[in-house]
Formats: sequence, structure tokens, C-alpha cells
Amino acid sequence: MSDIHADLALSYPGFALQVALRLPGRGVSVLLGPSGCGKTTVLRALAGLTRARGRVAVGSACWQDDAQHTWEPVHRRPIGMVFQEASLFAHLSVRGNLDYGLKRTPAAERHVTLDDAVALLGIGHLMDRRPENLSGGERQRVAIARALLTSPRLLLMDEPLSALDAARKAEVLPFLERLNAQAGVPVVYVTHALDEAARLADHLVLMDAGRVQATGTPAELFARLDLPLSHLDEAAAVVQATVAAHEPAYGQSRLEVGGLPLWTGLSPAAIGQSVRVRVLARDVSVALSRAVDSSIVNILPATVASLRDDGPDTVTLQLMLGTPQASHGSTLLLARLTRRSCEHLKLAPGLAVFAQVKGAALMG
Repeated sequence: MSDIHADLALSYPGFALQVALRLPGRGVSVLLGPSGCGKTTVLRALAGLTRARGRVAVGSACWQDDAQHTWEPVHRRPIGMVFQEASLFAHLSVRGNLDYGLKRTPAAERHVTLDDAVALLGIGHLMDRRPENLSGGERQRVAIARALLTSPRLLLMDEPLSALDAARKAEVLPFLERLNAQAGVPVVYVTHALDEAARLADHLVLMDAGRVQATGTPAELFARLDLPLSHLDEAAAVVQATVAAHEPAYGQSRLEVGGLPLWTGLSPAAIGQSVRVRVLARDVSVALSRAVDSSIVNILPATVASLRDDGPDTVTLQLMLGTPQASHGSTLLLARLTRRSCEHLKLAPGLAVFAQVKGAALMG
């Protein structure tokens, strides 16, 4: 499927939206930003629920083009939508709710079967239950399955986990990852939660005050010193890695990042599988030589890429794994240090150092 194009403008008292989006036609594109920044407005405009000015095209299909007086109403846009609340029909069983979604699409145009959706979302044991007898996480999984069964060309998800507690959210996230990998339907996903964006996004769009601040991969954007993500207390780098080995006796797995080893907690992923890792800036320290008598096992060669002055006592570094002569796939980390340490070590861009990673959390 070709890319998704959205050039949208909208204004009302106290708010103005002006965005030009080019989203990939596969995987999950996450719109991330604070409440009120325009994320949901963009999603509703893609769906045709909100009338913004401009143009919306999904692949070769033009859904809106004001210059050409083109407007496809929401019922003629092949989309599936999942909202904060599951909005299931209370008088129907899970099976009845899924049948409703399936019957919205003529049989000849269906590319998602009932069996596929049920297996993908793990809801086979729920088919005869009514929504009132489901947990919040189960209801959202049914809602996602129902949206998929309309065989959409685009799946729109508006903060689908925000109404769930931590346990139910953890229940649903693995299914969203499977959806990304197996369903083959592009997703535009709205959230203000950093963990969801870091874990799910293939393509990340940062928004604020009705504008796009930056676009790119989570690995690129989370580690940029000029973006607000790196100013947060929980600032972290998102690292793509490959599972290399498991050591159950120690409860650890060895990952590889551009040929460099990174030890984490034991991963359920198979050897050779790609995983994402979140490394908090406060869990990274810097040394000029490799310690041989440290309890920290993750000591990786790195190069200072840039640094940012954060006030009288703190400096944030962007580190590129590898030496100045041989970086490893431009994998970036953040390190938050005291100004005293930074000046004592004479840290500056281009300097070869060792990144000491105290903690690295697997995402999923």
C-alpha cells in the first residue's frame, strides 16, 4: 500500500491546526503529544468525522481534496476505528459484535476472516460472553477485532489504552504488537503515553500546539537533544537489538546492538528475534577507560555525539555506540550527568568514551 498523505488545516477560538503528514502505508504510525495538541483532531479528520480544510489520500484513493471539491463521507472511507472506550453493543455477545463488524463489508471485499481476527486477538474463549462480563482489556481486544473485521484499508486508534489500568494495559499491548506484525493493515495510533509510543511505533510523529515538531523512528526522536522528549525526567533512548543468547540461571538474556553485547533481564523472545530496549538517561554513566572491576556488566564503547547544558548542575549527553572510527549503526544513547563530572572528564563532541549502562528494560 502507498503512503498516507494528509494536509490539514482547521481553526477555532484558542486553537489552530496546520499539519502536513506523510505516513508510511504499512506498520504503526504514532501521533504523540500532550493533551490538546491536535492528535485526535487529525485522526478524526482522516476518518471524515471532523471537517478540516485540505487533502487526505490513502494510496491511490483520494478521500478529500478541497481544490478538486472531493469529499468522501465517513461511511465511504474503508477505515476501522477503535476509541478510548470499547463501545461494544451491550445486547450482543462477543460473537454478535464481531458478526456486526464482518457484515459491514461485502463478502467479496473481505480480506480478514473471523477466525483470523479471533486468533490474532486471543478472544476465542470469550465468544459467548456479553460485554458486561469482560474485563476492560478483553473489551478493547474485542473492539479491535471488530474493527479489523470490516477489512479496513486503514485502522485508526484513539488512545485505546488510556482507560485501562496498568495490568489491563500490559494485557493488551502484546496483542497490539501482533496486530502490527501480522494483520497487514496500516495503523494510525494516537497517544500521550511515552511507553506506548516507544514500544509500538514504526513511525513517530511528535505534535504540539497543532503543529508537527518532528517525524522519524522512535530510536531517532527519543534521543534527539533538541526535542522535548529528552528533557523529561524519564528521558530514554529506544534501542533496536537482536536476541543472541539466554542465561536462565542468571535470569538474563544477551542482546546484540550492532555487534556489541547488551545484557538485559531474561527475554521470552527467541534467539535471533528483534526486540526493543528502553535505556533511561539516568541509568547511563560515562568513563574514559573501561572498568575491569565494576558490578556494571554493560560497558560499551561510544563516542560523544553532542551535549546539552541543562542548567547549573546537569548536562545531557547524546552518545553514539562505537568508536569515532567505527560506529555501530548509529545507535544512540542518552546520559544525564552532573556538570562537575562533565567538566572533570572534559567531555566534548567527538571524544571516545565508555557508556556504562546500569539498566536496560526490554519492551514487551
